[in-house]
Formats: sequence, C-alpha cells, structure tokens
Amino acid sequence: MRLSVFGMGYVGNVSAACFASDGHIVIGVDPNQTKVDLINQAKSPIVEPGLAELMEEAVASKRLSATTDAREAVERTQLSLVCVGTPSQQNGNLDLKYLEKVCEEIGAVLKNKAEFHIVVIRSTMLPGTIRGTVIPILEKASGKRAGVDFGVCNNPEFLREGSAVRDFREPPKTVIGESDPKSGDALASLYGHLDAPLIRTEIEVAEMVKYADNAWHAVKVTFGNEIGLISKKLGIDSHKVMDIFCQDTKLNISPYYLRPGFAFGGSCLPKDLRAITYKARELDLPVHMLNAVLPSNVWQVQAGVDMVLAKGKRKVGVLGFSFKANTDDLRESPLVEVIERLLGKGVDLKLYDKNVSLARLTGANRDYIMKTIPHISNLMVDSVQEVIDHAEVLVIGNGDPAFRRVPEMMREGQILVDFVRVMNEKSEKGRYDGVAW
Repeated sequence: MRLSVFGMGYVGNVSAACFASDGHIVIGVDPNQTKVDLINQAKSPIVEPGLAELMEEAVASKRLSATTDAREAVERTQLSLVCVGTPSQQNGNLDLKYLEKVCEEIGAVLKNKAEFHIVVIRSTMLPGTIRGTVIPILEKASGKRAGVDFGVCNNPEFLREGSAVRDFREPPKTVIGESDPKSGDALASLYGHLDAPLIRTEIEVAEMVKYADNAWHAVKVTFGNEIGLISKKLGIDSHKVMDIFCQDTKLNISPYYLRPGFAFGGSCLPKDLRAITYKARELDLPVHMLNAVLPSNVWQVQAGVDMVLAKGKRKVGVLGFSFKANTDDLRESPLVEVIERLLGKGVDLKLYDKNVSLARLTGANRDYIMKTIPHISNLMVDSVQEVIDHAEVLVIGNGDPAFRRVPEMMREGQILVDFVRVMNEKSEKGRYDGVAW
C-alpha cells in the first residue's frame, strides 16, 4: 500500500520504518524541517534499538521519504496514519491542537480527492474523541461523509520505548476500531503477516482499550511497589513473594477478576485487605492504592443501590444475594448491604437464593441468617417466579445459571438491573440496565 504517516515522533518514526521494511511505500509528514531532512538522509530522528538500520535500508530502497507538504502526502497515498502528540494540559485533559490541525489538513485534501482515502488515528486519545472531534473536522473540511466517502479507523499502538521495533513485529495484539468494513479490511491487511490476535471492534472500544492497558500497567507497578514496601519493613524478600505470586496464572496473572461488575465480598478479600492496610499504617507506610481499594468497593455498592432507586419503582425483587453463586455464604456480601439500604429507603422487597434458602434450614450459616439478618430472611420466597410476579424492578445479584432464563420470563414493563451480566448485551433504556455496561 501507499501510506502517509503524520507526526514523525516516536510512534510515527517506528511505524513508518517498520511499514516501509514490510514493503509498503511510506511518506512521513512533519512540519519540522530538521526531522524531514534527517529522514531523507536516512538518519533516525530518535534513538531506538534497530530503528536506524531499518530507516537506512528503507530510504535507500526508496520506500521511505519525508515531507512537510501534507497535500502531496495525502494525494499520493491511500491511507494516512495520524501519530501526532496529544500532550497533557495542566488539568490533565489532552491537548488536541496538533490532532485538530492535521485533521483539517487531511480533510482539505480529501475535498478534491476522488480516490477513497482512509484516515487511521494512532495517537492516544480519550474515548469519544474520534466521533466527537476527528470525524466532524474531517467532514467539515472535506464536505464528505465518514464511512461513506472516506474511512476512519482507530489503531492504538502498544509500543514500549527501548523495544518498540520488536513490539511492532511481535505485538501482544492488534486492535482496529473501524467506521466501515472496507476501511477495516484495508488496515487489517497491513498486519496480516503478524503472529498476534487481530481484533476488529467499535471505534470507542478501541480508544478505551489503550487507557485500560496503560492504567493496568500503572496499577501493576504500584501494587508491586506497595507489596515491596510492606515486605521490606517486615524483613521479607519481596522479589521472592512476587515470584511466587506470578506463578499463579489461574487467578493472579489471568483474566480472573477483571470483568467489570459488582462489588466484591466474602470472608477473605475484605478481611485481608483491612489487615494488610492496618499493618501498613502500623509501619507508617503510605500504601495509597491498597488503602483506596475498600472505599472504592463501598462506592460500587452505593452505585448499585442508586441504579435500582433511579428506576422510581417501589416493588423490587432480588435474585441471588450470597456474595457469589454456588455458595450460601452471606458474610460481607455486598448484596446484603444493597438489600439493607433499599429497605432503609422503604422499598417493598422479595428475595430468592436457593443456596441461602437451604442454609436457613440446615446450613452452617443458619445462625448468622437467623440472628444477624432475620428481617432479610423474612423477605425470602421459595421460587424465582414468586420474585418475578412481585417485582417492578428485578435485580440479578449473582451468577447462578438459573437466572439466565429470567429475561424471557419477564412481563411487559418490568425492568432488569443486572449486577453480573447475565445478558450479553448493552443497556437498553427502560428495560435492561447493567451495573458497569
């Protein structure tokens, strides 16, 4: 393909050189004449292992060149990759002035270009930026429609400084958010030779993935450091601790616990977090992230309560209120807290949980149920159908497989509030609402 790369900074240089080495014809575009001259002299403007050799070979073979002329670059190429910087403003928001300027330049050229052109955003930007800023600027400048007269894609980069060329060649994944299948097909063809998952999705999902990745990386670093601080104070080798921690790829280094949903509970997580943060305070250690976990969990409980109350209905049914499916354990169940708060607001409740019903009769938790929450026990009924018959709003509180049939059992006008994503769909106004989707 014929590609133009706007913004010859870190991402732009690596992308341009790697695509050129794959055999594509690449034109780099940058307003900085010094950068342009260096590239045309086969010299890398940045220091990155392996980049200088790639650039030298690509320029020598006439597959890579650079210019300050945006019009020439767009007219001569089929696809433009936008890699300009989106630096932080003082308030933490992104400064989009470079992005906006490039989009205006590209759009002005597209106005008179007959060939279908694809604009691919590689710059990191907050979800909604492409539909809220990029596409409107391109459409206004070109007088054309995105997804019809020209294509728009988001293609976030996952390049680490110091290993960017290797990361380009061996990515953990390739993500494409597309305005239309034709544009997605063309962009996907650039990556077809790579041995990595290629995911095509909505533009907003692709934008958000980059932030999920980087936030998670920051959380991992901070978590490791806070465990290290506590371990050092206690005379424990933190590297031995984390080496063992990382050997658990079933729960620790895995997708487990990473699906958005409701608050955690049970006998272990709250108790152990309280204990380790107490020990940190005793050692005068400011473990800010660990200290923030329980307050965040409390907020998630209130978010669930607010979601139910916002429906404006008095009759509510809760299906499943042990802290997770297939257990009768109510200790620190966030669903019990939701029920208590709804009762405090005068809500007319009926509850069903087959495991808790059994425990009320014979289980080890019988004393807890009868002595600590007898008022909740009195609200329990014997079947899912009784809850459905009663409720104007249904709340699915845990992942009991039996609850998957609830949507088809609902009558007209009932609302489902789902804490566990029993339905694999987005929120539907007036009928279905997910706690985090």
